[in-house]
Amino acid sequence: MSACAYVGRFAPSPSGPLHAGSLVAALASHLDARIHDGRWLLRIEDIDETRTVPGAADDIVETLAALDMHADGPVLVQSQRKERYQLAREKLGTMVYPCGCSRKEIADSRVGTASDGAAIYPGTCRHGLAPGKQARTLRLRVPDAGQPGERVQFEDRWLGPQTQHLASEVGDFVLQRADGFWAYQLAVVVDDAEQGVTDVVRGADLLDSTARQIYLQGLLGYPTPRYLHVPLLVNETGEKFSKQNGAQALDLGQPLQQLQQAAAFLGLASETGQVRDREGFWNGALTGWQARFGSR
Repeated sequence: MSACAYVGRFAPSPSGPLHAGSLVAALASHLDARIHDGRWLLRIEDIDETRTVPGAADDIVETLAALDMHADGPVLVQSQRKERYQLAREKLGTMVYPCGCSRKEIADSRVGTASDGAAIYPGTCRHGLAPGKQARTLRLRVPDAGQPGERVQFEDRWLGPQTQHLASEVGDFVLQRADGFWAYQLAVVVDDAEQGVTDVVRGADLLDSTARQIYLQGLLGYPTPRYLHVPLLVNETGEKFSKQNGAQALDLGQPLQQLQQAAAFLGLASETGQVRDREGFWNGALTGWQARFGSR
């Protein structure tokens, strides 16, 4: 495989320092790129600027470097790419429409709840805003139930076959939020395509988003990457290990221990648990990942 045949990426949000949960995703994506002789890119997903913590992006880059993970190219920053997202929105044409519904109104519609916890959109504004309603968001139409493209199927390299029915499990979804920021679903699809990403390795919390992204890729004429969603590190109450739940920054005084803990969570304890230095860690981790995910 040539060096440019595989392109992977790690795409953290700069809402705080790198923690143990995000290290798991970073390590998995880095190992996957390295065993395939590919490029590993770093993208700062700060499209939601209200959650950006000053200095966090630089801290993430420095932390990864201290753990021997270096991007193969310049760091891409989403907040600097708003014109690219606007162009993609324009390409979608009449598939996009204004919506005046509030979150409460959507929740009160009682259509149902998606697997990611969001209320399923009932299609209230599909045929135009009601009198007196002001546009709040922009939404993308999904095919009606049973129509071509409504059922999205893909093979996840960790979790196996996946299927999602867009109409009944998601509904028309947001491309531009009420605060004016572009939605994650649009930004990540545009960025992956323009960076030439062939393989997405990320946390299982984003599994539910994948069908929407594949649908968008088809509409925009983009290729669909392969996907691998790794399990989530959770705290003692079963909640996702995250900045919002008080996850602490990595202890860079013990970098080998931090790497070993992340590798053990990914099932690589036997290859990395007894090593005494980072060179030994990376050799063992790459060997273990190659044995599990080396074939394409």
